[in-house]
Amino acid sequence: MTKQQSKLASGRRVAGWGIFTSVILAVANITVGLAAGSTSVVAAGAEFAGDVLASVFVLLGMTIAVRPPDDNHPYGHGRYETLAGFLVGIILFSGGVGICWRSLQRVGEVHAPPGAFAIWPLVAAVLLRGIMATIKFRVGRRIKSASLIADAWNDSVDILSAGAALAAVGLTLMDPVRFLSADHYGGFAVGIAVAVTGLRILRDTSMDLTDATPAEEAMQEIRVAALSVPGVEGIEKCFARNSGLQVHVELHVEVDPRLTVGESHEIAGAVRTRLKQSLDWIADVLVHVEPKP
Repeated sequence: MTKQQSKLASGRRVAGWGIFTSVILAVANITVGLAAGSTSVVAAGAEFAGDVLASVFVLLGMTIAVRPPDDNHPYGHGRYETLAGFLVGIILFSGGVGICWRSLQRVGEVHAPPGAFAIWPLVAAVLLRGIMATIKFRVGRRIKSASLIADAWNDSVDILSAGAALAAVGLTLMDPVRFLSADHYGGFAVGIAVAVTGLRILRDTSMDLTDATPAEEAMQEIRVAALSVPGVEGIEKCFARNSGLQVHVELHVEVDPRLTVGESHEIAGAVRTRLKQSLDWIADVLVHVEPKP
């Protein structure tokens, strides 16, 4: 198994556990929320149900991303993984707007306060989401997965939204006369948090889909690795673009103009080999040789 396949395998395992956790939390929160008559808890459950769909997209994107290049995709299928992250953003934003609208519909209604047992699925959500967010951030950053990091942000917002719902239910239980609507406003707060996170993920993944340059730290690593190759006297140009879990690089290196074409070609090949061996997140390198002024 190659390093790339190993990374994708670990990412898929984490995404699979994310789906399982989301299913448990969605069923628990919707069931208990309906039984307890709590808008906040039902809203949290609806968010977790959306998370199931989001995690499925993440898993699907990683599965497609591992396919090798072909005639129609000479740069590989890595962008499918980024596209999965983009779809997660759409799901979150749409779900957040829907939760806000549904929660505000019931503001002002006179009804019995929610049952006290409504708090327990929210407590479980905070704990489980904290664990999953930590794992997804760690693995996502290690394998440079935009969709898994997007899913980790989703879990982080779930912690905040579950906390908001927990506070809202607590206020309602503490003083049902004064804070009966707090439960509904808690659901609205959940929706706002989900929608904002969706917009953030849409922004980040759109940068990759539109060929934005990777972070300056990564670009500097590329330059340093290229300059370490004997015969390379300078870097004229350095371009890169993200493709899912990896990066495609285009380099213009400067060499001694007195070298033969064959010697220059050997240096270019050494640069390509050095970059791919020392930086495992690089998919491929196109090296162009320029005479040093």
